[in-house]
Amino acid sequence: MLRQQDVGHRIVVRRIVGIREGRPLFSDALGELVELSETHITLATDGGPLRVPVGEVHRAKRVPPARRPTAAAVIALETAADEAWPAPVRGRLGDWRLRSAAGWTGRANSALPIGDPDRPLPEALDAVQRWYADHGQPALVNTPLPLAAPVGAELDTRGWTSRPPVLVQTVPLATLTAPGRAVGTSHEAVPPANASTGGDAPPVTLARAPADDWLAVAADRKGGLPEAARHVLTAVDRIRFAELRVDGRLLAVGRGTVTGEGRWLGVSLLEVLPEARRRGYAGAVVRALAGWAGAEGATHAFLQVEQHNVGAVALYRRLGFTTHHTYLTRVAP
Repeated sequence: MLRQQDVGHRIVVRRIVGIREGRPLFSDALGELVELSETHITLATDGGPLRVPVGEVHRAKRVPPARRPTAAAVIALETAADEAWPAPVRGRLGDWRLRSAAGWTGRANSALPIGDPDRPLPEALDAVQRWYADHGQPALVNTPLPLAAPVGAELDTRGWTSRPPVLVQTVPLATLTAPGRAVGTSHEAVPPANASTGGDAPPVTLARAPADDWLAVAADRKGGLPEAARHVLTAVDRIRFAELRVDGRLLAVGRGTVTGEGRWLGVSLLEVLPEARRRGYAGAVVRALAGWAGAEGATHAFLQVEQHNVGAVALYRRLGFTTHHTYLTRVAP
């Protein structure tokens, strides 16, 4: 049967749809798992959302993606993501990227093994460990899968552990900006950028620099904001900080960047205060950023979300995001 770790992945469900001559009749459904609860399995199929009561499920399992991205596509997207989250201290090992940001977030403090390190793999990993030791940090390696599977296999032999899997998800901007794109509960819709829905979602403002209360929300989510964090957050040429306020109070934030030769909108630090959730505010923020990025010439959006963050994965699926590839952050023993 399925587990919460399968949310965001492609699954097949065989369900009981009736009884004939004392024998059950089955029907198979294929799609991406959106939600797994004690009572229902919800998946996104080509024909739309399908909600199956657990009592009707005969068998369910994860299956491989319909089409794996090419190595070139994974490298291009990982490069865009690296540009969107720039560590202040950087090094190179051939094509591999070494990144340090005073320990603030795994993405900004890990090696990114894409391309050729210009030396045998064991020597490359030895060099990674020396580089991080020289910077007074534990060595971390982000392994995009399946691209970096050989790196992961070598790390396994060295006893490196793994942090929870991260889904790298993408969506065409046209999907995000389509009128009436549904998010949240079934009656919610994403408003256009800087325009009120006339209902729950107020306008979204896009700023070139983060306000103090915006930074306070980010600090609360990430456990503080050292000076290196401010570099990571702001050192991108094309960037916007989304703010959704009600009576002057900041209730939702998001960060958008355009990188990857201008193709990719990177969405990060999307956060809605607990008392303001399930009002369509997250969707409003994402759509505002999508409108800005589209005007900048971007065509697609990406984000990174931990696989076990079931609520966020479900939200992004309703927005239209699907999993492009995954990565593991590997930790030296």
